[in-house]
Amino acid sequence: MAAKTYRELVAWQRAMDLVTEVYRVSRRFPRDETYGLTNQLRRAAVSVPSNIAEGQGRGMGLEFARFLKISQGSLQEMEKQLLIAERLGYVDAAALATIMAMADEVGRLLRGLSKSVGKCLTN
Repeated sequence: MAAKTYRELVAWQRAMDLVTEVYRVSRRFPRDETYGLTNQLRRAAVSVPSNIAEGQGRGMGLEFARFLKISQGSLQEMEKQLLIAERLGYVDAAALATIMAMADEVGRLLRGLSKSVGKCLTN
């Protein structure tokens, strides 16, 4: 059965968990990064579930597939920013490992959802 709302999508649910963790970890970043890396990291993280929701709201067609690709790109951007934060000493290895594991799960869910949407387009 297809999801009636984006809130039923596991990919969206896990992406929301990821956003929460990114906000928790980025609270410890230096104050002078508020409008730099902290802002960019949070915006990229928020973009992942936002694009899942917007795409699902547009139906199971090409638009949804496009928004899922945007979500995947935002996820990659977020990961890159976390690696920069680690290099700068803003996030420790354990916190980074936790977030990256969550990001890997969201990425797998996005790929699976994309495949599912793709099958709907060919049927």
